[in-house]
Formats: sequence, structure tokens, C-alpha cells
Amino acid sequence: MEIKLESGRKIKIKDDISLDSRDELLDSIKYQIQDGNVTGFECMNATVTKWLRVCLEGDTSDKALMKWTIEERTDAFVALQKKVMVGEEKASK
Repeated sequence: MEIKLESGRKIKIKDDISLDSRDELLDSIKYQIQDGNVTGFECMNATVTKWLRVCLEGDTSDKALMKWTIEERTDAFVALQKKVMVGEEKASK
């Protein structure tokens, strides 16, 4: 699946992210919770880089990713979360 970030950069998301990779990615997000509400995240740079490397097709080398703005990294991370978390909101019967 190819998407266009707000900056205009096009990225291609892998179609075949394994369940093990998906679980590892979801487990890497450390939420900050206050009074039962998510107020932020910890280790975001490392987490975002991990998600980009695992989920994107193409060049995800240090050299390539260092060219991305923080806005592009964040935009891509949000798009990847939407893809990986499909089905998370409904409990199985």
C-alpha cells in the first residue's frame, strides 16, 4: 500500500508484516498514563525508527531516514499504526 505524507513524500507500506513483528512493534510503544488517560509516549525516536524499518519497503538505512523531517516521521508512524492496529478495536468472540 502506498500513501502520501502531508509533506508530499510517498511511502510504501509492506503488505506482509508478520504477527510476531506486529506484536513486537505494538509492545515497543511505552505509554505515559495519568488519571487513566494517555498523556504521551516514551522512547519515541527509537520506536518510530523501529516501525519505519520494519514496516516500509525501500531504503530505510540511517542515511535515508536522517533526511526525513520530524513531521514526516510522525506522519508515517501514525499511518503505520493505523495499518498495524487493524482489528485491535474489536474483541474476538
